Amino acid sequence: MAKKGRRGRNNNKLGNRDDRQPWSQVKQENEAWEKFYTEQNLIPDGNFELFKKTCQETLPLTFRVTGSRKHAKIISSLFQNKIMPLLDNIENVESIDSSKPYKKPFSLPWYPDNLAYQIDLPKQVIKKVPEYKQVQKYLLVENEVGNISRQEAVSMIPPLVLDVEPHHHVLDMCAAPGSKTAQLIEALHTFKDSNDETLQPTGFVMANDSDYKRAYMLVHQIKRLNSANVVVVNHDAQMFPKMRLEENGPFLKFDRILCDVPCSGDATMRKNIMVWKEWRFGNAIGLHPLQLNILKRGLQLLKPGGRLVYSTCSLNPIENEAVVAAALKLWDGKVKLVDSSDRLPGLIRHKGVETWKVYDKAGELKETYNEEDKLPKTIFPPTPEECKDFHLEHCMRVYPQDQNTGGFFITVFEKEGEPEQEVVTKDVESKEDVNILKRESTETADSESDAKKQKTEETTNVNAIVKQRKEKLPIDANEEPFIFINKDNEVLQKCWDFYQVTEDFPKDCALVRNATGEPLRSIYYVAPIIKQILQNNDVKLRFIYTGIKLFVTQKSEVCPWRIQSECLHVIRKYLPSIRQIEINLELLKLLLLEPSPSVAEIRKSNADPKFFEQIDNVGEGSCFVRIKTGYEDEELFFPLWKGKHSFNLMVNKHETAELLYRLYGIDKAAIDKEKAEKEKAEKDAAEKPQPETSTSENVVEEATTEAETTKN
Repeated sequence: MAKKGRRGRNNNKLGNRDDRQPWSQVKQENEAWEKFYTEQNLIPDGNFELFKKTCQETLPLTFRVTGSRKHAKIISSLFQNKIMPLLDNIENVESIDSSKPYKKPFSLPWYPDNLAYQIDLPKQVIKKVPEYKQVQKYLLVENEVGNISRQEAVSMIPPLVLDVEPHHHVLDMCAAPGSKTAQLIEALHTFKDSNDETLQPTGFVMANDSDYKRAYMLVHQIKRLNSANVVVVNHDAQMFPKMRLEENGPFLKFDRILCDVPCSGDATMRKNIMVWKEWRFGNAIGLHPLQLNILKRGLQLLKPGGRLVYSTCSLNPIENEAVVAAALKLWDGKVKLVDSSDRLPGLIRHKGVETWKVYDKAGELKETYNEEDKLPKTIFPPTPEECKDFHLEHCMRVYPQDQNTGGFFITVFEKEGEPEQEVVTKDVESKEDVNILKRESTETADSESDAKKQKTEETTNVNAIVKQRKEKLPIDANEEPFIFINKDNEVLQKCWDFYQVTEDFPKDCALVRNATGEPLRSIYYVAPIIKQILQNNDVKLRFIYTGIKLFVTQKSEVCPWRIQSECLHVIRKYLPSIRQIEINLELLKLLLLEPSPSVAEIRKSNADPKFFEQIDNVGEGSCFVRIKTGYEDEELFFPLWKGKHSFNLMVNKHETAELLYRLYGIDKAAIDKEKAEKEKAEKDAAEKPQPETSTSENVVEEATTEAETTKN
């Protein structure tokens, strides 16, 4: 059934979709869009036709390598040294632009450490080119385990210029779907002066989204990173609540804030073809107040000396420079724009604009602000005097035609102090969003008409939130509370004792997610700072997700709880070496290929003669194996279950497939498919009815039997 309408981020309606057409039938033309952008004269060097032509083309495929810098370089090296050479002699491949020759995959010159790549072919073409079979396999396998993230190139820019460090308190105000949030988390876990992957940050990333379902979808994107320093919440960014780290302590201000706000998305035409059909003059006008409210709230929550990045995937000045200028005016010199022209060398970017033309929703040009036009005053350009102080040229504009990308707008703010007269924004003082409507609005407005309109939009937004929450949630959504367990809890104490976890591990940061508050199936772990957030803001913040699994139940008389692999990087340095065994790559391959090899099988294979010398000294239950892969000092660390008669490497199926592919060149999916086909053939053969013996055959059999009887 066709959807009645499509809503963008924050429920902004982008157009009625009753007459929705297949993408192939959507005409990539829009007179209103063309009029607006030609009149604005935004595209440099008179290249509007090239700009338009590029917007009509399919986006190339781009991805970045994720994770810590050490591990990321290993995954990147695999692509550079094993995959890219296979594409050296490709011929007869059409590039996205038929007037230009095909270009091999290349690393984005501006992305640090060559950890992001671009393939100048759309996904549909890649699937048809035989030589790209290995590329597809690499992307599939590494994406499954979270080693790479398919992300639009320009979308990678905002987190990079935010400069997140491990001690920072970070807020992503409009986080879903989560690709930028993942970058923020990776930056939080990156220690520039150390390759020790057991080091844990002292800061955190708080990822927020106003849409209840999208907030849960966000969890899937960031869950793969296994960070104990992340929390996902669900609030309207315009009214994001104040929070504390200590009971009755001061309100928290953030070191870093990302405001990647809801926008018209008119710079995403290359991947969202419906934008061509739905672009209207009024789209940006309608979104401008929302965008400004979110930015104002972000700046209010920012710590003096902190940094905020405002970004959109739109090129419309009303959504960009107009919002930035309005915020600068409100803060009266207490926030400034940062010149980032020296950042990300190799990135082609253009300066922000200081003036632009304003059209009303009917497409009529408006030279000056007039209250009767019912347009927000803040969408008009600043005065020449204000421009001297604002430095809007420090904004960054990225255009599609310059480096075969989408378009993007990025601005970096730094806060020098609080304004003399407080900039009032909407705030939430309780957990229930519906109570917002009962509070007296103190938001400044340019006119009574604007204030009334804003109140109506606020009511609509709150009602939408309440309605969302009554809808069916994702299948894995967990509405249970976060309840911390006493570190001396009997069940927990048995785990600490069995694994001999040292006392300096933060044992009071273990929690469960069930109404009983008792360890039943899973025990989670959060970083100490996340514990502070959960305990001191349980009324104000609507928590969606946090924590990584530490222990899960296991049927065993020795210890009924085993350590989960996703928490090993946190707890590893607190474990004694007595239950740690070093094995070689040959034995690792056997453990990966065989789900539960017996003791006899491993002895017979003689894959690692030293293995039994070590394992015999370890009791039954969970132990841990270390494997040096030979790739840039990489050492793998996995839990191994030692049973009475067999061993089981506790690695999930996706990670198993990735390790077999990366370390041994083995395609696990192909092996499983061949095995399944063989089993099916054997089953079919067994079930196939046997043909009846013919009469002549019966006569021969009887004659033979009679002859043998006579002989005997």
